Amino acid sequence: MDSLSAFAQAKLDALEAQSLRRRLAPTRRLDGLWVERGGRRLLSFSCNDYLNLSHHPAVKAAAAAAIETYGVGSGASRLVTGDHPLLARLEARLARLKGTEAACIFGSGYLANTGVIPTLAGPSDLVLVDELAHACIWAGAKLSGAQVIGFRHNDVDHLEALLAEHRSAHGRCLVATDGVFSMDGDIAPLDRLSAVCLVHDAWLLSDDAHGIGVLAGGRGSGALFPTARIPLQMGTLSKAIGGYGAYVCASAAVVDLLKTRARTVVYSTAPPPAVIAGALAALDVIETDPDRVARPLANARAFTAALNLPQAQSPIVPVLIGEAAEALAASQALEAQGFLVVAIRPPTVPAGTARLRAAFTADHTPDDIARLAQAVRPFLAKVHP
Repeated sequence: MDSLSAFAQAKLDALEAQSLRRRLAPTRRLDGLWVERGGRRLLSFSCNDYLNLSHHPAVKAAAAAAIETYGVGSGASRLVTGDHPLLARLEARLARLKGTEAACIFGSGYLANTGVIPTLAGPSDLVLVDELAHACIWAGAKLSGAQVIGFRHNDVDHLEALLAEHRSAHGRCLVATDGVFSMDGDIAPLDRLSAVCLVHDAWLLSDDAHGIGVLAGGRGSGALFPTARIPLQMGTLSKAIGGYGAYVCASAAVVDLLKTRARTVVYSTAPPPAVIAGALAALDVIETDPDRVARPLANARAFTAALNLPQAQSPIVPVLIGEAAEALAASQALEAQGFLVVAIRPPTVPAGTARLRAAFTADHTPDDIARLAQAVRPFLAKVHP
């Protein structure tokens, strides 16, 4: 075996020994709820399609029509020939939804955060990041070359102490957090974070990937805090909006800068027209169907009530197990009962906090939720006897 393959195999063997090796599992989504995996039909509680819009007739029709009009791909970067007309329409809609002057579309959430942060911060600057923020926020912070410091999860006092200690030594400062934390489902205290940032002239970036479409009537986690000033509102088109891509909503000047200097915009092919058309149709549903928008959170709260867990703050409910091997076993046991609830293991979550991550959607029924709660109850009893 050559040295590269030997290196890779040794890494894989070490991960296998810790129950941390990951394997792709071909999965066919049959509709917004059911999947086919390994020849079996499973009820999914592991998809971020919170409003089931990826299979909504109006969304699919809009995407199909865009293919007929614009073709399958965008052809190039937005700064070359890829700036098709639908992009400007979607940016205007998102800016209106988020209450900002402008918006910039990116190819994915990872591309958004790894593009925005290095555009706004550099080697002489400071970036402070919630310790449980998504990996792409940490990646963007490190790519910026700035001094990067983590603050304790949702601990505004710790953030304020770090700003008092380090802010004066740096030219610019950016504070980054998830709005809804993807593995815990809790919400950042954006009002208090905003207030601290204003005192220290720090720019607050909130990643609302898991908030848009399902919180505050669809406007997202930031709208839960009317007094919060969030100059950088990032989110994705791949969760509740049902497609793919991402956005950043900000002032017109900031958006203009991103479109001319963010490397993940300048050097990436623009998103396909069908994806953008689908997102526009999804926003139509979000704006006109408040009952659908409210159901994912209501369903998550029905689940937490059934199991006497802390009330869900978002459609995401973690069921903490502990060790990776035990979380995998729990997931496999649920799959045997017809449920898909994927185990989340380190490094996605801290060591010792492997979990089942249940995600609830608009179309889950009360019976679906009750059956899942019954199936999960024995694993809670092992953790909290």
